[in-house]
Amino acid sequence: MRRRMRGVAVAAIALTSVMTMAACAKDSGGGNTTSGTGTGAACEFAEAPTAPATSNTSAANGDKVDASTLKVGLAYDIGGRGDASFNDSAAAGLDKALTDFGVKKENTRELSAAPNEDESAKQTRLRQLASEGFSPIIGVGFAYAESMKLVAAEFPNVKFGLVDSAVEGAANVTPLLFAEQEGSFLAGVIAAYQSKKCHVGFVGGVEIPLIQKFEAGYFQGAKAAAPKIQIEKKYITPAGDFTGFQDAPKGQEAAKGQIDKGADVIYQAAGASGKGIFSAAKQGGVLAIGVDSDQYNQATVADTKDVIVSSMLKRVDVAVYDFIKAVAKNDLSSLPKVFDLKVNGVGYSTSGGKIDAKLQGILEGYKAQIIEGKIKVADKP
Repeated sequence: MRRRMRGVAVAAIALTSVMTMAACAKDSGGGNTTSGTGTGAACEFAEAPTAPATSNTSAANGDKVDASTLKVGLAYDIGGRGDASFNDSAAAGLDKALTDFGVKKENTRELSAAPNEDESAKQTRLRQLASEGFSPIIGVGFAYAESMKLVAAEFPNVKFGLVDSAVEGAANVTPLLFAEQEGSFLAGVIAAYQSKKCHVGFVGGVEIPLIQKFEAGYFQGAKAAAPKIQIEKKYITPAGDFTGFQDAPKGQEAAKGQIDKGADVIYQAAGASGKGIFSAAKQGGVLAIGVDSDQYNQATVADTKDVIVSSMLKRVDVAVYDFIKAVAKNDLSSLPKVFDLKVNGVGYSTSGGKIDAKLQGILEGYKAQIIEGKIKVADKP
């Protein structure tokens, strides 16, 4: 009888341990968290929507535009041209405008922000471009919002474009906004289907509402595809410290921490810090998902491109290109209020051949449901 009671006690202790471990796996709400109950095996997938017979996205407008007389200025965010991400996407839009609209290279100017610079530096940058006769001037990033509000009022005849933000009451500032959460939803679906352990990760550059849109969509997409998936998350720096967008070693450290916990697909929304995240993925033998640009084709991360399964495309290039075109045509009303999936403002890349026809069909099915409003993607975690 005593032996039997001892066996019952051991079983009870074991059950308590299992319940404790399960509780610890839940999201604790901190900067480095885990969500879901992944088992280390491939995911069990929810029923995927059927891909539409035809695309629901808008076709490119082939209007002939002459922008040869425009002087175009770009004020980049931290990292500037060459960050293999957000800024490079904006640069690609300018480059395409040079080719398609006749914008002259000598009539362009590109200036870049420094990490944690004073607000006056941004004002000086915008004011310099405006005083030298550049119009349009595009601020690449929400960090220019306050400075642009001031400088735009000083130069009412200059047309400004502002990526990721708006300036209330400024008639000469056009907001260029994106539905990052929609593209990130598809990145989450990709991660779930590419994971061998049903355990994935997200690394954000700075914990601010903009990057939380990427996080929110990614979590929702991954869980829509595989409800029991386990998801890690980590922000490199807190709000206010923008070095998180340009610190590859810290990006590598953040990704390695998630890989050590078992994540085998990492989605990064961390700007130039993404280079370190890709390095960690390669060293850890796992996959990664890029952001903003098609990072598989970016020269600055060519040594790690074999781990990049896809990139969430935030088409800043399309927004810059379309804004220059609208200014040249003197028709800003032609621009969408938000660059979303419906207008190809966000999306996913297939470079590298890791997205097969079956997965692409699944992605197109989810994409169609988002466009049709059957799936509402949250923009907050």
